[in-house]
Amino acid sequence: MHLNTESSALSPENWPFSLELLPQPAYLVGGAVRDALLERRREYLDLDFVIPTDAVNTARKIAAHYNAGFVLLDADRQIARVVFKHATADFAQAEGGSLEADLYRRDYRMNAIAYNPRTGEIIDPLEGYADLQQGIIRMVSAKNLQDDPLRLLRGYRQAAQLNFNIEPETRSAISKLAPLLSQIAAERVRVEFSYLLGIPLGTVWITAAFWDGLLPVWFPNVTPESLEKMAAVDSWAVALAESWPELKAELSADIRGTIKTTLWSVAKLATLLPASPEVAEEQLFRLKYSRVEIRAVTTVIKCLPTLISGGNPSEMPLREQYFFFRGAETNFLAIALLAVTSGVEVDSIAGLINRYLNPDDQVAHPTPLITGNELMEALKIPSGQLVGQILGEIQASRAEGKISTPAEALEFASQLLDTK
Repeated sequence: MHLNTESSALSPENWPFSLELLPQPAYLVGGAVRDALLERRREYLDLDFVIPTDAVNTARKIAAHYNAGFVLLDADRQIARVVFKHATADFAQAEGGSLEADLYRRDYRMNAIAYNPRTGEIIDPLEGYADLQQGIIRMVSAKNLQDDPLRLLRGYRQAAQLNFNIEPETRSAISKLAPLLSQIAAERVRVEFSYLLGIPLGTVWITAAFWDGLLPVWFPNVTPESLEKMAAVDSWAVALAESWPELKAELSADIRGTIKTTLWSVAKLATLLPASPEVAEEQLFRLKYSRVEIRAVTTVIKCLPTLISGGNPSEMPLREQYFFFRGAETNFLAIALLAVTSGVEVDSIAGLINRYLNPDDQVAHPTPLITGNELMEALKIPSGQLVGQILGEIQASRAEGKISTPAEALEFASQLLDTK
């Protein structure tokens, strides 16, 4: 087998540490080998090594030598991780006492290929390379999937990432083992599912996972109609970007305070949850989503009825538009995407989209005429809820064009205070 290792993870020259620090023999295994054989490039290296003995101490010495991070992942199974700036390297002791035994314990044959960096030898006892050439994901054994049920969902994620097909017998075994997914820690399930939400073919394989029984364990409200709507979210995102090119970039950008969670994936996630924000929050909390992610999804669910309740959303009174944007926060584009997915005409929502994409629009992106401190000082009122209410009314009046200067804002506030 001819391999070009110069620019891949197979070349020790691309590793963040010296090959000389590895004991002999040592083997690179798993995803790094698979991706190198597929000539897939990664900016961030994720390396997995199998060594015969003393894996944790090897990792600890490498971490100390490079002043890198060290994480003990599993003391009993001798697995540790070294974290570099642009790479991670996991070191594991061979399960079963030999490299071949270790490979026979892995999830899918395409991931059961090893590489000896000193000799350049590929070790492929399960013919995983043949599966790579055919674009097939084939299990090593059903027992291996049963031993770690997260591997069930991981197969669908890898199928989406690689544009591979899951071999029928393997898919049948996954379907039979699907209830075991409930035994897996929620954090691990969420990570795999977040990957699926964020990649182009993810919707196709989320749908396949539903029909194979993997979704109801964690998303009990999903229906075939939910999945159709999720697919429509993808289609409409592309269609809307043709009219508003900047929209795609905003939908695809990571939400502040999250790792690889976008407005696009938030909109798709919302389709798989109940229409009740409270019940949706409970399901997301169970899956260990972050507060930022839960707030984004529940905000989308809360605000969506305003746009789909009938009428022309862009013809809402300016005051209502202001308070709608205020409630939507930074999630407006996900709400708009779900609105057109739900049947709202693009023309009727275009005005709101134009407002949101214009950073100078005072309805969607108001800038304060006065601060809370200025308001309290001028009107001699204490801090509290009243101050926030008055500031909101000032901004709403500005959106309506009734006031435009700080002096007018203070006069308006004084009149509000008199009426209260």
